[in-house]
Amino acid sequence: MKTTQEGLKREVGVWGLSANIVNVMIGAGIFVLPAIIAETMGASGVLAYLFCGLLIGLIMLCFAEVGSKVTHSGGSYAYVETALGAYPGFLVSIFYLMGSILADAAVSNALLEILGVIFPIFKNSTIRFFSLFILFSGLASLNVIGVKQGIGLVKFTTVAKLIPILLLITIGWKDVQWVNFAWETEPTIQKLGETSLILFFAFMGGDAGLSIGGEIKNPQKTVPRAILIGILGVLLIYVMVQLVSQGILGSELPNLKEAPLAEASKIVFGPAGYTLLFIGTAVSMFGMISGQILNNPRVIFRLSRDGVIPFSKLASIHRKFKTPYIAILLYAGLGFTLANIGGFRALAVISASSMLMVYFGVSISVIGLRRKKELTKGGFTIPFGYTVPILSAGIILFFLSNLSTPEKQGIVILIGILTLIYFLGKAFRKWKINSD
Repeated sequence: MKTTQEGLKREVGVWGLSANIVNVMIGAGIFVLPAIIAETMGASGVLAYLFCGLLIGLIMLCFAEVGSKVTHSGGSYAYVETALGAYPGFLVSIFYLMGSILADAAVSNALLEILGVIFPIFKNSTIRFFSLFILFSGLASLNVIGVKQGIGLVKFTTVAKLIPILLLITIGWKDVQWVNFAWETEPTIQKLGETSLILFFAFMGGDAGLSIGGEIKNPQKTVPRAILIGILGVLLIYVMVQLVSQGILGSELPNLKEAPLAEASKIVFGPAGYTLLFIGTAVSMFGMISGQILNNPRVIFRLSRDGVIPFSKLASIHRKFKTPYIAILLYAGLGFTLANIGGFRALAVISASSMLMVYFGVSISVIGLRRKKELTKGGFTIPFGYTVPILSAGIILFFLSNLSTPEKQGIVILIGILTLIYFLGKAFRKWKINSD
């Protein structure tokens, strides 16, 4: 197998990349969010799914275009840095890594909470600590061995997590009460915005699959095809899950926040169904984390390779396995540390806000990339001119407008701090070169 200029192997095809996208997107959220969405919007909650689906579809069209033209590792950072320059690339890279690591920490907490319901031993703080250590260190070790092994685990967990969900949304219709779909109140724009901001956490992560750009076979064709398969599949599953849950549980759905799908499955399949969905939830969360540890260290690898972060060792490739092993170990270590500090809900909100900033940057990068004529040849181009990237950026700003005032202030302060760090670092590097 030929290696790329980065020293990596191109071993991931359409179905491997599609599974990677689906696996990361269908994580913890879909197993608990139906109840949260029903609490705020009732039976009209499906509108929030369609709205989020529209946004993520527009965003992923932007990813499809830039991902088919910028074919080295780094995902969002690589696209924005190539299209808009080093400073925007730096900002996006930090927001991306923040969002990703916080999402991993949030989901790993949720995973242990689920396991704690079945096996109370996982509620013990010592057992919890060692369980998180085994989870992150084990997945890091597997991904150091090779991208082929990492993507193999992703394919397996994707199938395993989808089986109980697909069983519920196909057989569950026999227990649906159609009266449960009646809207008690008309949804408002404000409620739609607030609900969609929460729901967006469940739609995050599809872009993480593109971080392994340097290991994708024939990326000009593979990237847009895999994105189309992945996004349409996830949106269809999410809408059907909400409809079936609402149809079966009705007004009780908002009261079942711990495991709404497991409760619906208990009605459909009996006690065995409850256990099946609990296991499916745990597998889904595990699969999401495994996908993140496969994908996101490639961003750290690329940042180091480009000199954006001053640690050249992070760009090291393992001599035998041809993987960015130090970046993988660092990423897993940060996820493990944060998982021991925070809980699911707080980490999820910060994660979603960070990723919206990343998606805004990628949407704008489509415009920047089209202005660089040497990069416009070949690959996929979104039709209708600049309509999609501009619409995508506009909806993202609408989402961000629904953040609380302290959250908005926090983002502004963080951008200010990162800007200071970037330009101080740039000045230091320039001084060092001149002094040498």
